[in-house]
Amino acid sequence: MTVNQILAVKGKEVYSVLPSITVYEALVSMSEKNIGAILVVENQVLKGILSERDYARKIALKDKSSKETLVHEIMASNVITIKPSDDLDYCMELMYTKKIRHLPVLENETIIGIISIGDVVKSIIDIQKETIQYLDSYISGKS
Repeated sequence: MTVNQILAVKGKEVYSVLPSITVYEALVSMSEKNIGAILVVENQVLKGILSERDYARKIALKDKSSKETLVHEIMASNVITIKPSDDLDYCMELMYTKKIRHLPVLENETIIGIISIGDVVKSIIDIQKETIQYLDSYISGKS
């Protein structure tokens, strides 16, 4: 299964914020959209990603103010991205080795989507269900 196939099911909607807004404003946006990370984009260029983990570790635990700290001060700026043609195994390996939960999808430097660890797990479960159904049909002679 490829990233493109995951996006075909999930959709390609991408939420983003500017690096110049406050962390609090970004958190409000994330809460409204029920997402755990949001891309930081300026002039259609991916500048970073802000996650709930960034907030917890760089604001809450350091006793900083989310209403005074700007997104660009705490965002992860070395964003690992993937292509639509990348496969599920590659994405899983990246997420595991880099300890990340979200991968923006870029095509010709344009953001076309984002996948999360939840999307990857759901895809794996769907593949396993299909395999089980196929094997069940094969064993019972209904193929």
